Amino acid sequence: MASNEIADRLFRFRAHLDELGLDGFIVPLTDEHQSEYVADYAKRLAWLTGFTGSAGHAIILKEKAAVFSDGRYTLQLDAQVDGAVFEKLHSIKEPPLTWLATNVGEGDKIGYDPFLHTIENLQQTESALQGKKAHVKPVTPNPIDAVWNDQPGEPNRAVVAHGLEYAGKSSEDKRSELAEGLKKKAADAAVITALDSIAWLFNIRSGDVLHTPVSLAFALLNSDGSAVLFLDESKSSSDLKAHLGNRVELRSKEVFLSGLEALGENGRSVLVDPASASAAIFQSLEDAGANIIKDADPCALPKAKKNDVEISGTKRAHVRDGATVTKILRWIDERAAEGGLSELDVVAKLREFRGQNDKFQDLSFDTIAGAGPNGAVIHYRVNEETNRKLEKDSVFLMDSGAQYLDGTTDITRTMAIGSAPIEARDRFTRVLKGHIALATAVFPEGTTGPQLDSFARRPLWEAGLDYDHGTGHGVGSYLAVHEGPGRIASVPNSIALEPGMIYSNEPGYYKPGAYGIRIENLVVVIKLVMESEQPMLGFETITMAPIDRNMILPELLNEDERGWLNTYHAQVRESLSPTLKGEDLAWLKAATEPIG
Repeated sequence: MASNEIADRLFRFRAHLDELGLDGFIVPLTDEHQSEYVADYAKRLAWLTGFTGSAGHAIILKEKAAVFSDGRYTLQLDAQVDGAVFEKLHSIKEPPLTWLATNVGEGDKIGYDPFLHTIENLQQTESALQGKKAHVKPVTPNPIDAVWNDQPGEPNRAVVAHGLEYAGKSSEDKRSELAEGLKKKAADAAVITALDSIAWLFNIRSGDVLHTPVSLAFALLNSDGSAVLFLDESKSSSDLKAHLGNRVELRSKEVFLSGLEALGENGRSVLVDPASASAAIFQSLEDAGANIIKDADPCALPKAKKNDVEISGTKRAHVRDGATVTKILRWIDERAAEGGLSELDVVAKLREFRGQNDKFQDLSFDTIAGAGPNGAVIHYRVNEETNRKLEKDSVFLMDSGAQYLDGTTDITRTMAIGSAPIEARDRFTRVLKGHIALATAVFPEGTTGPQLDSFARRPLWEAGLDYDHGTGHGVGSYLAVHEGPGRIASVPNSIALEPGMIYSNEPGYYKPGAYGIRIENLVVVIKLVMESEQPMLGFETITMAPIDRNMILPELLNEDERGWLNTYHAQVRESLSPTLKGEDLAWLKAATEPIG
C-alpha cells in the first residue's frame, strides 16, 4: 500500500482523536471475541498501518506512532510498514506498554475500544501510565470506524449443524457436563465469547472468519444446561432451531449486553474468562450488579481434548491431505526442474488439488509458499509483487493446511530445489533432530508445553542457533487451526498436556535474505503403556507426508533418529499407497525409501 495513503489515513485518524479530546489510541489486532484471525471489518490495524500479520498492536500518539509484533513477523513488519510514519518494534524486546509509558505526555488521555481489550490488559496499561499521571478512556464506537469510509460490514454466512458423526458428542451432552462444573463453582451462568468455543459447544459451523468455520456470536450457558445463543437474526433458520432444540434460546446479537444486564439485575453469579472476554462485558455485568466469578472458559479444555470420533476423523482427514501434499511435492519436484515455477503457481495448484478431496471445506489458513529468501519470512504470504521463482539449487518452504468436515490439517515441508546448499542441509538436519526429539518425548502426566519446548531446540542450540516462534500450537477438530489453551513454547503456560489434545510439532530455522526451514507434523497426546512409577504420556504423529531426504545430512543423525525417520516413512507409504496411483505412487515409494 502506498505510503502517502497510509499517512493520509493516520492524519485523518489523529484529527478525529483530537475532536474526541484524546491524546492517543491503542489499536490491537483482534475483534470483540479476542480472536487471532478476524473478519475483514475488524482488520483495523491493517487498514491504519498496512501490517497484515496475525499478531500485533499499534499505539498512536499526537506526534509519534509505533507498530509492534513478535519474532514471527519481524521481516513482514519491516516490509509492510513505512518507517517514516511508524516505529517498527519487536513486541517482546520492546513491549508496547514500555514504549507507551516512555512516550506518553503528562496527563494524557489514551483511548481504547472496550470490546477489544481484556481487563487484565487494561489494568497493565493503567499501571504503565501512572508515572505520567495519564489514564485510559473507553471509546465507543471505535474511532477508526469513523474515518474508515469503505469499511466492510460484518459477514453474514449461514450457520449449519456439525453432525454427530463428526462431533462425537451432542451439544446437549456437552452443555450438561459443563453445567455440572458451573454448579461446583457456584456459578449460575457462564459467558462464552470465544468463537471456536461457541461453535464447539453448540455443534455448529459457519464461515464468518476466513479459513475458520465459526459464526460471530455470543452465548450464555446456564447451570441447568440450558443456553442462550446471541446470533444475527438472519442466520436463524428452522433447521438450526431444530438442531439446537428447545433448551437453547436464539436471540439477536444486538441484545447481548442487555442480556448481561438482566443477569446482574437478578443477582446472578456469572463465570467470565478474563483472558477471552472483553472489558466491556465485565463492565456491563459489574454495572448491573452481577457477582462475577473470574475463571477460564469452561469449553476450552474439553474442546482441546478430542474424543475418539474426532481423533478417528482427523486421522482420516490427514491421510487424504497427506496424499494431496505428496502429489504437490511430486509436481513441484518435476516442474521446478523444468524452470519457471513460481510461488503463486504452487499456491494455486495446491488449492486445486485439495479442492478435489472428499469432505474438503476450505483451507485452514493462507498457504505459505516461500522460495529462497521468502522462506525466511515466518508467516510469509505471497502476492504479485513478492512472487518469486523456485530457483535451481535453492530451498523452498511450504506451510499449508485444510479444513475438512472431519478434521483440520496443518503441515510444513521444506524441500531442495535441485541441490540445496550444504549449510541449509546442516540446518535442516538439526531441525529434523529437534522434531524427532519432540515426537519421541516421554513425559509424566501434568507436564506443560514450556517443559517440552527445549526438546526441539537443543540440536539448534548446540550449534548456536534458534528460532523466534513457538514449537507447537493446539489444533481444532474442523475448527481453529490455532487452538488454545495449551501450547508448546518457551513462554509461560500452565496447561498440562492430556490425552486427546492435538498439537503441532514445528521447529524451524530462518536465515534472513537466504532461506527458511520448518518441519511440521501434527501429533496427538496419548497415554503410554509401559512399566513406570507414574502414568506417562507421549505423542502419536498423525500427519502423513514424506520429509525430503535430499535435505538431510545423514551423518548428523544417530541410530535412533534414523530409525524414527525410516519407521515414519514406512507408515507414510503404508497409509498413502492405497490412495495414490501411477507416477504419484512411484514417487511416494522413492521418497520414502529408508535412509542408510
